[in-house]
Amino acid sequence: MTAETSAPVAKNEDSARGFAFAMTAYTLWGFLPFYMKAVAHISPMEVIAHRVLWSLPVAGIVLLLLGRTDQLKAALRSPRTIVMAALTATLITLNWGIYIWAIAVGRTLDAALGYFINPLFSIFLGAVLLKEKLKPAQIAAIGLASIAVAILTYDAGTLPWVSLGLMLTWAFYAFFRKTLPVGPNQGFFLEVLMLSIPCLIYVVYIEAAGTGHLLNSDWSDTALLVGCGIVTAAPLMIYGNGAKLLKLSTIGIMQYIAPTIIFLIAVFVFGEPFGTTKLIAFLFIWSALIVYSWSMLRQSQGH
Repeated sequence: MTAETSAPVAKNEDSARGFAFAMTAYTLWGFLPFYMKAVAHISPMEVIAHRVLWSLPVAGIVLLLLGRTDQLKAALRSPRTIVMAALTATLITLNWGIYIWAIAVGRTLDAALGYFINPLFSIFLGAVLLKEKLKPAQIAAIGLASIAVAILTYDAGTLPWVSLGLMLTWAFYAFFRKTLPVGPNQGFFLEVLMLSIPCLIYVVYIEAAGTGHLLNSDWSDTALLVGCGIVTAAPLMIYGNGAKLLKLSTIGIMQYIAPTIIFLIAVFVFGEPFGTTKLIAFLFIWSALIVYSWSMLRQSQGH
């Protein structure tokens, strides 16, 4: 997933085409754990490197086909834009790393939790950093989510750092991503372009050392690593088209599709333990999201 899920362009009305685009993107993000589980035997760092390298040509081709390279050229001439892109690129790399590792070690439920609570933390972040006024329903939702985190912390004896790590890196990525004066597709290309040099050096090094998986005898590893570009870039490009054709409130509700699918996969396919304590915590989370969504819908309807 990308920051554009947190900051889409609001529209006055929805369109069936926009809904189809957004539904496709969120569904692809929701089923991404299957792909990450298939590469679980490969180190997260190597998977990240290939996500970057193979996303670059995909994103580049899309920009060329759409004829949207002017903004990119201007961004490359702006030192401030380069610095901000370096920051967002670092944050999304950390987010990917935590997510890939979580799926590999059987912590998919923690990943789902992180993306469930992210919208609520983004609201809190806006209040703290941008001095945005919180509505009573938003305060209530944040309170319910905080109770859920407290329950999980008490039960485990430690903070749910996977969930919090995903939440923090994603929310700050979204926050700083808004400062880039480029469109979502151009911004994504700029980020992977900046990451591509260290990633290429790393891939060349591990392949030369014989520890990489791109050129080993198992062709399936090669296909999976190359395919990382498609599974990373395609949902972003599809979403970028859909968000422009939907209301902000519609996107706000639809963003729960991906973590819901991830949650169902974790429990019913991967068979991760889901005891009473986690059930109670998730009930608090879901209650928070209902309160938040209800408030958003009422606001969009002018109440």
